[in-house]
Amino acid sequence: MLTPEVPMSHSVAGEPPSAGRRAAPLTTAVYSVAEWDLLTSLPGRVLVAAAAPGPGRTERGVTAGLAGLEAVAAGRAFDSDLVRAVVAAIYARHDGPPQPAEQLTDLVDLLAACRVASRVLRRRADPADSAAYRQWVQSVAARVCRAAPGPGERRLDQPASPADRRFLDRLGAALGLG
Repeated sequence: MLTPEVPMSHSVAGEPPSAGRRAAPLTTAVYSVAEWDLLTSLPGRVLVAAAAPGPGRTERGVTAGLAGLEAVAAGRAFDSDLVRAVVAAIYARHDGPPQPAEQLTDLVDLLAACRVASRVLRRRADPADSAAYRQWVQSVAARVCRAAPGPGERRLDQPASPADRRFLDRLGAALGLG
């Protein structure tokens, strides 16, 4: 059985080439549907895992979830066509930002998915796009873990608890960042 593939190019996904830009992409990476689903679901899964309470981790509030959603949306301004295309696909698929309640995840599964995504990117993506994507996904978790509490939420003295730092370190290692 043939697997459908999703073409990826260095033009912003869904936008026609502007005047003066080449119509054909400079480089092309082709992702299977499963690979593309992995790349587009990973930021939301990371947001959920970073916001989840756990032993030694500070309780998250609305502010942390909003910080994660803002970090996902910030990918629209990245200098990476891959990151911008992933954000566009996230918003197109969900008709808005990722909804954390829809993307429950287990940490072991999440770290395994990060390792798989890193391998996919190493094989198929431009090295700069691969690095930008992996750093962007890590930044989603970091923004959630370091979010300041909102009005009525408990004040935190540390930017990230030791357990949050361990989570971020494990995530970074799974993404091949450290």
